[in-house]
Amino acid sequence: MKILAIAFFAFVFGAFAMAQDTFSIVAVDSLTGEVGSAGASCISADNLELYFPDDDPDFLGDLLPGIGAINTQSFYNATNQELANQELAAGRTPQEVIDWLAANDAQNNSTQRQYGIAALINGQPMAAGFTGINCFDYKNHVTGPNYSIQGNILLGQEILDSMQARYLAAEASGKCLSERLMAAMQGAKVPGADTRCLNNGTSSMFAFIKVAKPDDDPADPSLRLFVAYNPLGIEPIDSLQALFDAAAPCFVNTTEEAQPFDFKLLPNPSSGVFQLEMPTDQEAKLEVFDAAGKRLSLRKAVRSGEKLSLEQPGIYLVRLSTADGRGSWKRLVVN
Repeated sequence: MKILAIAFFAFVFGAFAMAQDTFSIVAVDSLTGEVGSAGASCISADNLELYFPDDDPDFLGDLLPGIGAINTQSFYNATNQELANQELAAGRTPQEVIDWLAANDAQNNSTQRQYGIAALINGQPMAAGFTGINCFDYKNHVTGPNYSIQGNILLGQEILDSMQARYLAAEASGKCLSERLMAAMQGAKVPGADTRCLNNGTSSMFAFIKVAKPDDDPADPSLRLFVAYNPLGIEPIDSLQALFDAAAPCFVNTTEEAQPFDFKLLPNPSSGVFQLEMPTDQEAKLEVFDAAGKRLSLRKAVRSGEKLSLEQPGIYLVRLSTADGRGSWKRLVVN
């Protein structure tokens, strides 16, 4: 479902117009192969049009379908963003890309840049963040196995912590990637989250979210939403949420051909040994992930009735996929 939405109103914004973005998140989902980006800043619609006339408000985040997502912010430089894309597409890890950018800044001043990169490297989720010492305070980033959250000109660390907590809670409850990103944005819905917007009573003036599936065109991701305002006291994250709710971002194709290939893992919970039950005797690929989305094992050909084992107690995600493109996944508890 392709979504594109924007709202502009008139006002002239002043200081720090070029020092964006203020808070954002990038994340990947190793189960679905989706990559996503979301963010917001206290840059007015008029100043976006003035300084970035050829770009939409989501220009700070780039998606490489099937590979990763990059947010480039704080004294945004288009060349640096393009170089980041090239390095990630070439197979570098997020940390390697960031290290390269720090050493090869287009203006020889990486100290004022901020980056967040998340990627799938050989199916494994990885993420890294970077905050230059000359970004405006408060500045910092937090990362996890499959996400990076970063911000500058913030009220404080509590904004990043709240975004992270909302993201992780949504992940733990089984939400899809777009829902997790939107939950993280809700964590920053605080007046003055970007301190420049404190007098406006909003967190920001523009906000965006976008998610690409592995086979998406980079220029046309499956989900793309953004809003931009001038200081009228309208909360962009509320507007983004309304568009998001109407977009059905976790839409699943219900045609007969696309129905999931269901299976069972018995017993579940298990002591570590379980049996696979499938509706047919055809072969399927089985992958086991930990709770953070890291792939632990891969078996390219399994059949119904086979016994499998996991040694360590914990919560696992098991994905089964067939040669005709159908698939499904289950949560497995090992005591």
